Amino acid sequence: MYLPSVIKSARALRMLNSRRFQLLTHPQAGIHEQTSLSKRQLTRRQSWRIDKVQGERAARAAKRESKAVDELEGGDLGPEQTGLVIAHFGVQVEVEALEGETSGEIMRCHLRANLPQLVTGDRVVWRAGNQGTGVIVAQLPRISELCRPDTRNQLKPVAANVNLIIIVFAPLPHPHANLIDRYLVAAEHSGIRPLLLLNKADLVDEENAAALERLLNTYRQLDYPLLEVSAHQGDGMEQLRQQLDGHISVFVGQSGVGKSSLVNSLLPGIDTRVGPLSELTGKGTHTTTTARLFHFPGGGELIDSPGIREFGLGHVSRDDVEAGFIEFRELLGTCRFRDCKHDREPGCALLKALEDGLIQPQRMASYRHILASLPQPEY
Repeated sequence: MYLPSVIKSARALRMLNSRRFQLLTHPQAGIHEQTSLSKRQLTRRQSWRIDKVQGERAARAAKRESKAVDELEGGDLGPEQTGLVIAHFGVQVEVEALEGETSGEIMRCHLRANLPQLVTGDRVVWRAGNQGTGVIVAQLPRISELCRPDTRNQLKPVAANVNLIIIVFAPLPHPHANLIDRYLVAAEHSGIRPLLLLNKADLVDEENAAALERLLNTYRQLDYPLLEVSAHQGDGMEQLRQQLDGHISVFVGQSGVGKSSLVNSLLPGIDTRVGPLSELTGKGTHTTTTARLFHFPGGGELIDSPGIREFGLGHVSRDDVEAGFIEFRELLGTCRFRDCKHDREPGCALLKALEDGLIQPQRMASYRHILASLPQPEY
């Protein structure tokens, strides 16, 4: 008659001992549970109100935008025509007309609710209103898109129809090969041709010359196109203009490398704000806040996007990363083991190439660093 109680007691004791073992081996688990519990207790009283306020705000914004679109569509709208998104401002975008009497004119446009997320560089179909605004009715297919994960690890496009990505770095702030390689992997993955651009070449001195030359030689050996310029002094800028003509380009690179200075030199009169390096960190301060498209006089466009310090690659797979290192391509699939991780396995083709000097140690270090940053299920 006591057997059920004994069984229940034994189960409870095993669960208690198991929990004690977890807390001994992972002491942070108990702290996390207590913290999570306290957070639930604190937010339970307020979460409904927070959700209610946020929902009301979103509804009001959507209602205002929907009302504006309805008013425009209820009035006298012009015929459908193609346009180019040159800047994005939340629920509205600036569109440049590409045809008709208004070709070259810029108009602020509302977006229909059923449209996908638009970015600078998108080609769209739009209709002009009679009050200086318009409505975008369709998005045309993209030739390419440059994407990166946002803070919630959701894939977010940052520019569309780009066919040249200029990876900008400089003597100051100190260039990081890993960041350059991340950009190169992103370019290869997106099918966009990269151009490496060393800006502020006038700041090369005895202290940094040797390290910079080693960095540049790594990419010269891989036949990546490389330019050295000085936006401040004008050196090499004509060569850069020739490279940009006829392309839709985007500048990427950490803050402080001089992207805004390059735009000011390439397009006098644009006056993109230039920010100084932070004296405390040696990193740049963000100046460009909205991705914007500019036209070059000789043809081609430039998208000036906000500077970023870390370019995430959480949206790519291990195979994508390997394919992004162009010196790996002929070696992939030739290892002794099909599931080779290129770490310590015998018969690894990449490790043999590294030993023979066919793969640069810096590039292999970047490859491993990028793999380590990927979500665990990917590898």
